[in-house]
Amino acid sequence: MGTHSFNLSATWSGNLGSGTSGYREYSRDLVLRSPGKEDILGSADKTFHGDATRWNPEELLIAALAQCHMLSFLHVASSAGVVVESYVDHASGVLETTPDGAGRITEVTLAPCVEISSGSLEEVPELHHRASTLCFIANSVNFPIAHHPETSLKA
Repeated sequence: MGTHSFNLSATWSGNLGSGTSGYREYSRDLVLRSPGKEDILGSADKTFHGDATRWNPEELLIAALAQCHMLSFLHVASSAGVVVESYVDHASGVLETTPDGAGRITEVTLAPCVEISSGSLEEVPELHHRASTLCFIANSVNFPIAHHPETSLKA
């Protein structure tokens, strides 16, 4: 138990010479930094005049949910004696926008493909459920997160 703090900087790097003098006069590029870590190059989604080669906030939120669930699952699997050999999540999310320009993520679907070499295949769905209750990020959002895992036994 306890409180943990996390710090980072988000620095806009998109001034093309005239600042935000017009909606199309600036880049949405930014850099996320945290001490001792590689920079993350961010932008808006291409739909919103961003750079499609950079991470956008919606992708980062979905990635945070997928990563948190993965790490929580690996923890509960290890504790349960289930040996995970590989784990790949094909996560997706839906953003709904409104006419006034606002919007929100309305759902995220996690679709992990897990390969185990030891333990019960029948136990894995409960481990995913337990992982979803432990995930800090999932506990922090107000939209549904669906889980569609696939599990196989390593040959």
